[in-house]
Amino acid sequence: MGWCSPSGPKQAATTVICFLTGVALFVTGAHLSYVHIAPQQARTRARDEFVREFLRKKYDYPK
Repeated sequence: MGWCSPSGPKQAATTVICFLTGVALFVTGAHLSYVHIAPQQARTRARDEFVREFLRKKYDYPK
């Protein structure tokens, strides 16, 4: 059975709680993504430098 309009105070409170829970999950995910971006970038740069150095040695390119 679906909710009908107009909604009662209990339905409005449930809607607000569900919305705030979704916002909290989104904010938490965005925060964790922001916090972990620097280590991911550092790993990517280190791997890139490793591959470049490997190719320089393999094909005897000067720096």
